[in-house]
Amino acid sequence: MLRHATAYLAGLLFALTAAAEVVDITPAGFLLKHEVAVNAAPDAAWKALVDVASWWNGDHSYSGNAANMSIDARPGGCFCEKLANGGGVSHMTVVFASPNTVLRMTGGLGPLQGSGLAGSMTWRIIPAPPAAKIEVSYSVGGYMQGGFDKIAPAVNGVLGEQLNRLKSLIDTGRPAAPK
Repeated sequence: MLRHATAYLAGLLFALTAAAEVVDITPAGFLLKHEVAVNAAPDAAWKALVDVASWWNGDHSYSGNAANMSIDARPGGCFCEKLANGGGVSHMTVVFASPNTVLRMTGGLGPLQGSGLAGSMTWRIIPAPPAAKIEVSYSVGGYMQGGFDKIAPAVNGVLGEQLNRLKSLIDTGRPAAPK
């Protein structure tokens, strides 16, 4: 598991994509925002979003396999990952779910879990006839040894990659290959 966590962190630190924007980095935290247009109605975009195993890059997981990931899109639900021998990871907790519109989760992804942080990630699906837009924002605050200057761009890159994979899945039926 340590090998996967190390690989996850290495991928997180080097997986930068152009689609993402670091809105703000302060000594207390950071804010990221991304937006893409998708070629689907909001209900189809929602269905794809909550089927995280179909688009998440398994390189950014503890198990190394996105098929082990799931989102239970209801308040109190879990963005979780199954691990070998009955283990698991609770990546985030769903705190707001409005099907076809908004999914909000709290928690720290990957290496952020090991620090004194709180995070809020909001996925919005906005009708843009004849299709939709997907916006995602991730606000993280608290204490992280070494600060946020290095980790925020890396998290931004990974989140941008995941959004691009979701867009590709919606638009083509296949998630985009990792960069």
